[in-house]
Amino acid sequence: MHAWVRFQIMKTAVKRKPRYTRGQSDEIFQLLRQDVQHIVARHDQERRWIIQFKAIFFPVLFFGTWAIAMFWGKNPWVHYLCYIALGFEFVLIYLNIVHDAVHHTIFRSRRLNETFVYMFDLIGANSYIWKLRHVRFHHNYPNVNGWDTDVEQSTIARVFPSASYSRIHKYQHIYLPMIYPLFLFNWLIIRDFKDYFDKKRTVHKLIRIPRIEYIKLILFKSLFFFYMIFLPKMILGISWGQTLGAFLISVLTASIFSLLVLLPPHANTSSDFPLPDEVNQLSDNWFMHMLKTTNDVTHDNWLTRYVMGSFNFHVVHHLFPNVNHAYYPEITERLEHYALQYDLPYRKYPLFSTLKKHYLLLKQNRFEHDIFEEDM
Repeated sequence: MHAWVRFQIMKTAVKRKPRYTRGQSDEIFQLLRQDVQHIVARHDQERRWIIQFKAIFFPVLFFGTWAIAMFWGKNPWVHYLCYIALGFEFVLIYLNIVHDAVHHTIFRSRRLNETFVYMFDLIGANSYIWKLRHVRFHHNYPNVNGWDTDVEQSTIARVFPSASYSRIHKYQHIYLPMIYPLFLFNWLIIRDFKDYFDKKRTVHKLIRIPRIEYIKLILFKSLFFFYMIFLPKMILGISWGQTLGAFLISVLTASIFSLLVLLPPHANTSSDFPLPDEVNQLSDNWFMHMLKTTNDVTHDNWLTRYVMGSFNFHVVHHLFPNVNHAYYPEITERLEHYALQYDLPYRKYPLFSTLKKHYLLLKQNRFEHDIFEEDM
């Protein structure tokens, strides 16, 4: 079939949800799931208090840091250092609280988990639209063009090999690393609003946003910018230069820190970016798809476990999103055992190797290729 015709079919099919195939590895996953249940049961009593302690500790740390800035922030060094710390704490709240709460794994109460998801709104991002992007799209269809809204960021970035091509992409490996520090500015000020008001955005494929969520979007965004920018100006009586400078530093810090965490698991040259066929069927079953589109980062220490939310154990998060990150190290050990036993495509790399692979992906996708051309 001619490439142009197949591309038009793909564009039409992408409006319907992709479907996974069935395979022998489904049985392997069921065996692994039984082992995971035993691991969680064995460690639940000793880990539960750590999980819930962090749910309280990191918000207290964040607003405590903000309070220090309000009391002693007339000193520019104190003000800037506090806002740098707030930038790191933005990300720690996401890794240790919001990300688990949206999967309902911090508390046994679903309502309490959903309440803690609002921490995301308090630190500037919209939790409603992110929950849709992350849970309903990214987790169901990682690395599938047109459906994975976590990887799909902006038209100036061509991460998917099958994405639309523009001449500007020829230089994306140069300009994207330079503007990556603006990642959260885009999220806080542009991306959330586009997801709400641009009906062509991916999130509108499956849902209709309730009117109350538009009100929450405006109220929480206003609250965030008020306490981060305008309230310090009013309380401290400092210059607009210092006020805005501290805010910019906090968001730049959070952007760089978050990208070091978010880029490695999916967007690199070792990951698959599969496309559904003419009948919207993906080539692998769900289990194999998660293994081929996700990788781990090798580091394992107290920092990754207790501060970074075990985000580097990302494969098991996609396999068991309803399990809290506190159990991921032991689950990953079990997955590695299964990978050796059954020759599964489990992958892990050092952090800087994954970042290099991401750069090479940008470089690889800077040219337009005929993705339907068969190799001879």
